[in-house]
Amino acid sequence: MPTPEHPRPAERMLAAGTLPVAATLLTGTIALYIALVAFGNITDFETNQQFVRHVLAMDTTFKDNGLRWRAVDSTALQDTAYVAIIAWETLAALILGTSTVLWARALRRPQGLRRAQLTGSIGLMMILLLFGVGFIGIGGEWFAMWQSEAWNGLDAAIRMVTFAGIVLIATHLPAASEPGRATSAAPSAASADGLEDGLKDGLKEGRP
Repeated sequence: MPTPEHPRPAERMLAAGTLPVAATLLTGTIALYIALVAFGNITDFETNQQFVRHVLAMDTTFKDNGLRWRAVDSTALQDTAYVAIIAWETLAALILGTSTVLWARALRRPQGLRRAQLTGSIGLMMILLLFGVGFIGIGGEWFAMWQSEAWNGLDAAIRMVTFAGIVLIATHLPAASEPGRATSAAPSAASADGLEDGLKDGLKEGRP
């Protein structure tokens, strides 16, 4: 006879589809992505260093660009901005990684759901600020990155803003952070029994 400590397989399977589990996976995915981005920028420093330098220098925008006065030609300032981006990415990765661990722990201790949600929100807002304000707003509009055919990171930035926004919304849905709703989302032993019985009956009826 199944007990709360030893639920049936069907119950465990359906419990894996609850919103806290989805929040754990989504947060972990974006944490892994931004960690890899930061790691890549650290280990292959020069590649995106050139990207930042060209964007700030505005040297690949339209030739008759009337916004050229906004350009930053100092390589020292360009490299400082690049190092700041890497530091921001690294910090966001650490925060989102911590949130992923908290989400995973909260699956067994629902009282920790709120802390996991708030920690993840900080990391996700850092992603939104970096790619939304930094790349789309400042890089795309102030430094006219949209005019460049060679150094245009707007598509990647829009993908990240969209992804981070979806994760932020998902982790703020009521069932993700309210212990009562999160636990009630998992089916009871009786409902699991009914599911298994229904599956068995369906298989029997389908036999020749």
